Formats: sequence, structure tokens, C-alpha cells
Amino acid sequence: MNTATSTAILEVKGLGFRYPERTLFSDWSASLSPGVTLVVGGDGRGKTTLLRLLAGELAADAGELSINGITLQSHAKEYRQQVFWTEPRTEAFDPMTPGHYFDVQRHACAGFDDGVLAQCVDGLALAPELNKQLFMLSTGSKRKVWLAAAFASGAALTLLDMPFAALDKASIRFVLALLQDAAAHPTRAFVVADYAAPASVRLAGVIDLGD
Repeated sequence: MNTATSTAILEVKGLGFRYPERTLFSDWSASLSPGVTLVVGGDGRGKTTLLRLLAGELAADAGELSINGITLQSHAKEYRQQVFWTEPRTEAFDPMTPGHYFDVQRHACAGFDDGVLAQCVDGLALAPELNKQLFMLSTGSKRKVWLAAAFASGAALTLLDMPFAALDKASIRFVLALLQDAAAHPTRAFVVADYAAPASVRLAGVIDLGD
């Protein structure tokens, strides 16, 4: 793993996790700085699993995770309040409209920025979808909703799984511009899991899980 020397947002120490069929992480440690960190790897190498572990959604077998000094193991609620994570394939929010989902995230994230949300709704062309229930939206439109909330969340740790999947070209350009800005953010760490680095985005670090 390559990391910058900036003050870390997230510290991972001795992480261990295994599925019944194989071990994905064993005594794995990392320090994530502000900006954009890429998690790269082939199918089945653990990209999404790692994001779920960092979010505190999936329980690790061993290790300690802390965000700005707050540990998941001893202060789970406070830790998760500093994280934005929505599984892209989730159906948990399907009965909601995007507006209701944004309200949920606004309540969960103390730093939620409605100005950034408005920019994202415009830049991702979400306005026609706002009064529809999420189950009615295409895969790409649902991902746009998650992305709009992610960038507006203000979360110290923002986790993005395959952010460009199913997006149209205009939306891809918009998300790339947001990530370019995120690369210079002094107090937020964005973790992007994908098969390759996002174009023209300066990376604070790379976590390579292998092919």
C-alpha cells in the first residue's frame, strides 16, 4: 500500500477476516490520509468486503479500526456517525423516494451539506427522479442517488464501491470532477473501490488487493 504522510483519518490495525472458504485479510494494517484512496483488485479479491469492514457493517474477526481517534470496537455509534456507506446493490431503501433517502442521510450525517446536494442533483440530472420510489429507478439512477448523498454527507470517511458503474458519460464526467475536488479535501477521506484508478484524480494512497 502506498500512502501520503498527511495526518490519518482512518487507522486500521491487525485486521483479520475470513469467509468459510478462504481468508481475505490477516493481520492487515493501513493508514488512510485525507483525499482519495483507491482500493483496486480483481473479482473476488475483497474490495467490497473491505469497504463493508471499514464501514462497520461487517464484523471483523480481529483488529482495530479508528476514525479521528474514535474506535469502532469501543464507540461503534460514534464511529459509524463519521462514515458514509450505502451498498450499491441494496434494496433496503427501495420503498423510499430519493428525497426521503436524503433525509435519512441528513439525519445520520452531522456535516450533511444541502448546497452540495443541490449541485449533485443538478449535475447528475436527478431532478426528474426525486418523486419516484427508488425501486422504480434504473440501476444507474439509484447509483446517482447514493453518490449525491455520499458527496453531500460531509462524512470523514466516505466509501464508494464502483462509483462509475451504470452511469452515463455526462454523470461520469461530473463524478470525476467531484473526486478531483475531493483529492484536495483536508479533512475527508474518500475510498474508491474499482478495477482501475479514476482518470486525472490525484490519489492519496493505493490499496492493491491483487488480481
